[in-house]
This record gives sequence, C-alpha cells and structure tokens, in this order.
Amino acid sequence: MEKNIEKKEKKNFTILGINIWEILSYFIIYSIAGFIIETLFALIRYGVLESRQSFLYGPFCSIYGLGAVIMIIFLQYFLKNNFTLFAGGFIIGSITEYLVSLIGELILHVKWWDYSNMPLNINGRICFYYSIFWGLLAIFLMKVIHPHVRRFMALILKKFSKKPVKIAILSITIFMFIDCLISGYAIDFFIIRMVAENDLNVANKETIYEINDRINNNAFTSTLVNSVFNNKKMIKTYPNLKVQLVDGSMVYMKDLHPEIQPYYFRFDDKDYYK
Repeated sequence: MEKNIEKKEKKNFTILGINIWEILSYFIIYSIAGFIIETLFALIRYGVLESRQSFLYGPFCSIYGLGAVIMIIFLQYFLKNNFTLFAGGFIIGSITEYLVSLIGELILHVKWWDYSNMPLNINGRICFYYSIFWGLLAIFLMKVIHPHVRRFMALILKKFSKKPVKIAILSITIFMFIDCLISGYAIDFFIIRMVAENDLNVANKETIYEINDRINNNAFTSTLVNSVFNNKKMIKTYPNLKVQLVDGSMVYMKDLHPEIQPYYFRFDDKDYYK
C-alpha cells in the first residue's frame, strides 16, 4: 500500500516542490486577473476601453501570470516575515522584469516599457521605484491574494474530479502556448511592415527591408501578414506597441496610423495618452 502511494507521488511532477498542475492553473488564473486589472487601470486612468492582452486571442495578460508563478515558486523561501518577503519580491521581481524586457527586445525587437527617464534605472528595463513596488506586491500576493486563489482551486477540485480539471488546464495552456507563438510572429511581421512602409531608422534596417520583400513576394505570407495581421487588428490589440530608433527615440505604432483608433471606446474628451 505504501509503495503504491510513493509511486503516485513520484508521478506528480513538481518544480521546487510545487505540483506542475498547480503552477499551470496559477499561470492561467493570474494571467486572466492581470488582463482584468490592466483593462480597469486603462479605464480609470485614461478613460478608454482598450486591449490590454498579451496575445492576439483570449483575455490573457501573461506577464502577470508569469510574474505570479515565479513569485509563488521562489517566495516560498522568503515566508519568514514581511521583511524577508519584501526583500524576496524586490530581488525576484526585478530580475523577472529585466529578463522579460530583454527577451522582448532580442526576440520581438520591441520595448514593452522604458524607465530610462526615471532615476536609479538599469538600461531602462528596471528601476528602483518599481523594484520597491515588487517588494510590496510580494507581501500582498503571498499574504492576501494567493491564499484566496488556493481556496478557489480547492473548491473547484471539490466540485469536479481531477481528470476534467486537468484536461481543462492542459487545454487552456496549449491554447495559450499556440496563441503566444502566433502573436510573436504577428508582432514581428507587423513591426517589419511598419519599419519598411514608414522608412523608420531602426537597427538592422537593411535586413528588415529584405525580410519584408520576401514576405510580400510570397502569396501565402503576404495574405497572412496584410490581411489576418492587418494594421487595424494589430494596433487595436497592441495599442502601446513601440520601437526604438537608432537615435534612441521611441515610435508608437498607433502614431503611424492616426486614422485607426487604438481603443475600443473612449469615455471622455481628453487627448489620448502617449
């Protein structure tokens, strides 16, 4: 009997002691929560209802899901008190934010955020003030939010058997993974098209022009890029997408097509922010 229990426990793959199914469910839950938070923030702060999703399809803001999962996994070693939680959040959050920004620039050639005009920043990717926020968020996450999420998951497992729950988690995870790949290609193609059409002076400009020519000379990719991933779709999905020019200045994609509203609805007459 004891041997059977040990075998079942070994089958449950874990990452630093946390079950993989838990991790995937947390990623999904916090990604959806992040989308809601970001949407409400834009609504309250700027008076606009706009897309705040990470991917082309689905209500997911993956940076929240990824950040929450990384925090939950590593902050279990900082649970001694609020001071250790703050220190853990400060360090882990800063490292995560830096790496996400770096990967976004290296792979997608875009800047999601830029703290260059803020004091005590490192390459514009992280800054001291936001690192303090990560420390405070770690305390709030582990002491207030996450216990409720765990209780919610326990309630789900009480009402449904494990198998359909796992199937649902796996299906959503696969969908998000495919959505992420499609979105990555879409953003890359969109940036290439915008650079070529508007003669933006970015790094590797000649290479981008060559790629754009190859895309347009192929019937399938040309239809895909210019129809499915058209300017309206991309600007409405990623209203704050921008690229950095050689001189260091930033260009918002929405500014290149002012005829396209980068939001779904605006509730006031204030100038749309930049």
